[in-house]
Amino acid sequence: MSDLTQDEAFLTLYADLAREGPGASADLGWALSVAGTPADARICDAGCGSGADTLTLAKDRPQARIDAVDKIAQFVGAAQKRVAPFGDRVQVRQGDMAKLDGPYDLIWCAGAIYFIGIAQALRAWRPALAEGGRVAFSEPCLLPRPSQAARDFWSVEYPQITDMAGIRDRVAQAGYRVLGENLQIGAAWENYYLPMERRIASLRPGASPELAAALDTAEAEIARWRAAPSEIAYALMVVAPE
Repeated sequence: MSDLTQDEAFLTLYADLAREGPGASADLGWALSVAGTPADARICDAGCGSGADTLTLAKDRPQARIDAVDKIAQFVGAAQKRVAPFGDRVQVRQGDMAKLDGPYDLIWCAGAIYFIGIAQALRAWRPALAEGGRVAFSEPCLLPRPSQAARDFWSVEYPQITDMAGIRDRVAQAGYRVLGENLQIGAAWENYYLPMERRIASLRPGASPELAAALDTAEAEIARWRAAPSEIAYALMVVAPE
């Protein structure tokens, strides 16, 4: 394989993967239920990646109108192909997830709100919410009494991680209240890392130095997760403006 830039190596690793972070359709279903998202809702999938959750939203809310946005063109193209069977009611575009128009009954953001910051994102999205609108998002969460292996994982992946109380505090700082909270542990992470392991193995033969370095980094991340899989968690939050 020819030499790649660091960004190209990253995109090569993620090409053809179903998702770009931990998640499970059951967790999304839980969030829709807690948010009380109606059948004909207007929904935004902010930071949609290649569209795994956009697809689930389209299936779970067959009358909803869904806008999905991501900044990476490769992911946008993949998401557009996945949701094409749903026609015009599901739109995917390249853009800035911090700048949403709305109005939306639900803004869903899986594993991407940390790019903006919880409080900053919630403030930015408030004008895009319809009356009674909700935001559901996932965010890295440090569990009580974490082992050193869990601390080691997050010290590399997300040093600014807080516990659930810290997440609640940032929600409150933005002028929102928590309607429900849950944890994503185990299966949601397997849905992300197991396909990635297979992708890494398929790319190893003939990998350029740049790609090999990206594969090494991903393998090291998976190894750190395997050292404490029952302690590595995302908090799944459903919130609403006060």
